[in-house]
Amino acid sequence: MITLALRNVLRQRMRTALTLGAVALGVASLVLAGGYVEDALVQLRESTIKSRLGHLQIYKAGLYESGGQRPFDYLIDDAKGAQKTIGGLPELVAQAQRLSFSGLASNGRGELPILGEGVEPEAERRIGSSMTMLHGRRLASSDRFAIVLGEGLAKALKVGVGDSVNLLLNTRGGAMNTLDFEVVGVFRSMSREYDARAIQIPLSAAAELVDTQGVNAIVLLLRDTAQTDRVRDALTARLPANRYEIKTWLELADFYVSTKAFYERQFAVLQGIILVMVLLSVANTVNMTLHERTGEFGVMRALGRRGADVFRLAVLETAILGAIGSTLGVSIGVALALLISAIGIPMPPGPGSEAELIATIRLVPSVIAVAFAVGIAGAVVASLLPARKAARIPVVEALRQAI
Repeated sequence: MITLALRNVLRQRMRTALTLGAVALGVASLVLAGGYVEDALVQLRESTIKSRLGHLQIYKAGLYESGGQRPFDYLIDDAKGAQKTIGGLPELVAQAQRLSFSGLASNGRGELPILGEGVEPEAERRIGSSMTMLHGRRLASSDRFAIVLGEGLAKALKVGVGDSVNLLLNTRGGAMNTLDFEVVGVFRSMSREYDARAIQIPLSAAAELVDTQGVNAIVLLLRDTAQTDRVRDALTARLPANRYEIKTWLELADFYVSTKAFYERQFAVLQGIILVMVLLSVANTVNMTLHERTGEFGVMRALGRRGADVFRLAVLETAILGAIGSTLGVSIGVALALLISAIGIPMPPGPGSEAELIATIRLVPSVIAVAFAVGIAGAVVASLLPARKAARIPVVEALRQAI
């Protein structure tokens, strides 16, 4: 029956071309749409990790559950000891201590609330590689009282590279402390809201301001995001649970989680629309083809074939068309994905961001496999009703059309 089905597919060239075109267009669309969504999520994920979060963050036990309301009560006082325990991991690229604080920044004419971090400049340079310096430079290990500001904060304070900024905040003991800093850079991260309040200063200067030698977090950057869970499990075994808690970037990136769910839902809707399009297009073509071949089916049944044989033949022919069309669609989709990726798609900044992106189309095996399966399944499902109708036509009536 397969040989007969192949002959019939080749014999009905016009109908075959229409069916193949519908299936191939749908499959290619799924490959491109799925690849675009995957690229958007990968870029968002890596930007999130490499702008501030890192892959893993280690806190003193209880800090995360407290909601950060009393950060000075949850300082890691032996950060160097913890880093020695962490340092032997082969997946580790960089680790950095951070001391977070809040207070006021003044340019001499006005004050604004800020969210500050004391950082280790060289380690932070690797962890925050996705942060863009708009003006000036990043912090250096030789800096003592230097500061870099978020783009929004710099505009609000009306300060630039070379200007002086005064920080005023409470120490760990509750006293007021203040220091003057020289602006050496203005940065842009992936979050406009963060840039409107953020500053970074050297860890030593932050320790002097806050009057502590402890830190709030140890941030880790790994070689590959896929290693995150495995490294977390390894650290959980090494670090005492009563002293430390470990959070992955995914647990800290609420915006990424909601955006991922939004994109996945959109792609699911798109898959449904394309499936319906394939069903309608193929059903229409198959219905016309089978109607024109009513006489042929009548002769088959008069020669001893059953209605079930006619049904199987019609469905098999369409399944072959679906497989060929899906193969063509995957080939076209892959070729277009490579071409578009070579050129790049300039994209405007996402919600809450100022940074523009260059999108590409990623070739994802799972997306390609699903697109291929949808093409075949859509063609087969579309053929069931017309094939059943053709198989149930009375033999005498079918033979009349053969004369």
